[in-house]
Amino acid sequence: MQKVELIIIDPQNDFMDLPDSALGVPGAVDDSKRLSQVIAKNQRAISSINITLDTHQLLDIAHPLMWVDSKGRNPDPFTIISKEDVEQGKWRAFNPAYQKRLLNYVIELEKNGKYALCIWPPHTLVGNWGHNIVDSIYGAVTDWEIARMTRFNAVTKGHNPWSEQYSAVKADVSDPSDPTTQLNTGLIQTLENADLVLITGQALSHCVAETVRDIADNFGDESIRKMVLIEDTTSPVPGFESLATDFLAEMKNRGMQTVKAAEVII
Repeated sequence: MQKVELIIIDPQNDFMDLPDSALGVPGAVDDSKRLSQVIAKNQRAISSINITLDTHQLLDIAHPLMWVDSKGRNPDPFTIISKEDVEQGKWRAFNPAYQKRLLNYVIELEKNGKYALCIWPPHTLVGNWGHNIVDSIYGAVTDWEIARMTRFNAVTKGHNPWSEQYSAVKADVSDPSDPTTQLNTGLIQTLENADLVLITGQALSHCVAETVRDIADNFGDESIRKMVLIEDTTSPVPGFESLATDFLAEMKNRGMQTVKAAEVII
């Protein structure tokens, strides 16, 4: 029997298009319902389920509380902070003791050429409703656990306050003192040992894209071909649709396959 690994990126309430969600992605609720049907339909065939959980607290490098302007005001959500902004004093650390670290962070972020620092609404806060897995997926996964007499693998990411972590397998800028920000070789090896790796989650433009890229970069070329993205169970952050489009084109060119939820029959 083939080994099938399912990895679901951040299927949490705060990323759903629900009234109380902090950072809702349009279409995420329907995405999650379709995914729950995939899990139910393939309950006996899915060998393992890996669920990543974006995990933050209020004081975080990508939340408003960490930064102030010259008048002590915090940035609005969706403010972009560049290296020049920090060097010129437009934005600075609320605590002067953190200033050098924050400047070094935006410098390193610019070097890696992926994403600029975006200040997000506080989201997926530890202990808060928004951190929880959305009900439709949680129910389907619980039924899978009962049927298979096993547990899903919970993978927390992003709890380090000094780096954004879109990818489930490493932070945007690693912290040498914190192994959780460095490459998760265990998860990558687990996925590479599978015959089929199904991938989905939220959001397609950011956390799904970066997770898939990092996994692929640490797979052999042949292993990329067993990666299959379920394309109608994931959606982009509004305004960042082009990132999702570019990501899909890039990964298809590298060998990743895509399918619709209704086509997933293992």
